Amino acid sequence: MEENVNTISINGVSYVRADSVQAAPTGNRSVVVVDRGWIFAGDVKRENGRIRLSRAVWVLRWDSIGFDGVIANPKDKKVTIKIMKNKIDIPEGAEIFNVPVDDDWGL
Repeated sequence: MEENVNTISINGVSYVRADSVQAAPTGNRSVVVVDRGWIFAGDVKRENGRIRLSRAVWVLRWDSIGFDGVIANPKDKKVTIKIMKNKIDIPEGAEIFNVPVDDDWGL
């Protein structure tokens, strides 16, 4: 007989298998979605009302995998990412949302 237990509760606290938890990204790299549909990623520095991205990439387009698929696997053949030669400077008010990602995301 084989049992498959995904969670266990002890004294009202639920615990999950360690291999089912993905660690949160560390560092300051994020995918930044800005108005007009632009999507960039880079190492984020916020100062003087600006969002400055170094080691920046532009998420140009993707096909049939959804935004969550792009975040999970930016190197998928259905994703087109262009490395930006210059740093990106965005007005802070243009940011719609951002998603923290790993330090090498999109590179």
